[in-house]
Amino acid sequence: MANFKEIVTKAVIGKAKKTNTMKFSFQPDEKVDTILGCWVINHNFSGSNNNGKVSVNGSFDVNVWYSYDNDTKTKVNSKKFSYNELFSVPLKEESTLTNNSEIMVRSLKQPSVVNVNSDNQNINLEIEKELGVEIVGEAKIKVPVEDNDDDYEEILDDSEIEEVKEDYLEDVNQN
Repeated sequence: MANFKEIVTKAVIGKAKKTNTMKFSFQPDEKVDTILGCWVINHNFSGSNNNGKVSVNGSFDVNVWYSYDNDTKTKVNSKKFSYNELFSVPLKEESTLTNNSEIMVRSLKQPSVVNVNSDNQNINLEIEKELGVEIVGEAKIKVPVEDNDDDYEEILDDSEIEEVKEDYLEDVNQN
């Protein structure tokens, strides 16, 4: 008859992902004639428990390359943007998000510029990103344990092994 034991371990108790398009704008020092390029770098983020929801705080730098002065000069303007997002992560049965839960945030799709334009001295940006959140917490699992299960191999003591006779076959053939 098998008994059961409970094992307490860490496991993923909730998982979700979210794609988001954010809009930002800033005003450069010069009047922009043409946007020549735009890219996102230095994406940093972290997650924390916020009353049962996961709050992700992050930031990234956006570099915009543009021409000005009737398209005779160029400049790269760098601007840091911050964001805060709340995730309602569905949890598995009988699991709860606590302060002891470990929150892991991953960038599933790095922030990238999907649209950039200039109007009235402003540079307008649309940036898309995808974040994944996993919550690791305590979980209990039950495993069957069999009683009297002896799975060890028996080792014979060297003194119990008989001496090997080298001429055994000759003795057998003579009889």
